[in-house]
Amino acid sequence: MLSPLATGIYAGIGAVAALGLAAGGCAYAAMWPGSQLFGRTLIAPRRPGELALTFDDGPNAAWTPRLLDILAGYDVRATFFLVGSHAQAEPELVRRIVAAGHLIGNHSWSHPNLALTSARRVREELTRTNQTLEEIAGAPVRYFRPPYGARRPVVLRVARELGMTPVLWNAMTSDWKEPSVERIIARLTSKIDRLERRGRAANIVLHDGSHREMAADRGPSMAAAGRLIERYKATHRFVTLDAWS
Repeated sequence: MLSPLATGIYAGIGAVAALGLAAGGCAYAAMWPGSQLFGRTLIAPRRPGELALTFDDGPNAAWTPRLLDILAGYDVRATFFLVGSHAQAEPELVRRIVAAGHLIGNHSWSHPNLALTSARRVREELTRTNQTLEEIAGAPVRYFRPPYGARRPVVLRVARELGMTPVLWNAMTSDWKEPSVERIIARLTSKIDRLERRGRAANIVLHDGSHREMAADRGPSMAAAGRLIERYKATHRFVTLDAWS
């Protein structure tokens, strides 16, 4: 029989372990793109052969026009998750994205970590961005991607109350800080091909802008987008996210 002291020690260890597991579970639910613990999100269906190119953190006056030219050259449509403050600064560029047949989505107003943001600010970030994008584009915004993929139940609830489908991803690499096009391509193609073997479509994330620095170099990401299209266009179908919902 354990002494009262030993019993207390083991009980304390058990409580700490339980707290650790709970914290780990919350972190997984809040940040892991595949987690559905806090609510359903759109990732990708069981449609091998379909690829959705999505671009975050724009519009960016230096890089988004180049990206639009690349996509037009291949006759490919993509989904752009726009930061509201950037869109407000570049309304003509938003209109150009829409006029080219691409889909736009809400990526918050200022790109905060919404898992750590008050419920009031969550609503303000999403509502202000929606209002701005809808005023510029003249159409409702139906898709929302949380910055960093960070969410909690209130984030997903507010998005749905505003008429948006929350979206995550299943194919991303650190293209925003990776100078090597070859490494970006290698990591993404590995993920895309693995998803294909598992019978899944690929929801691919690249970045045409930056929430921190408007002058950030997005050349590698733009080159990677073109290379991905060249690699898969003959054998795969490129879609915008509304094809999956």
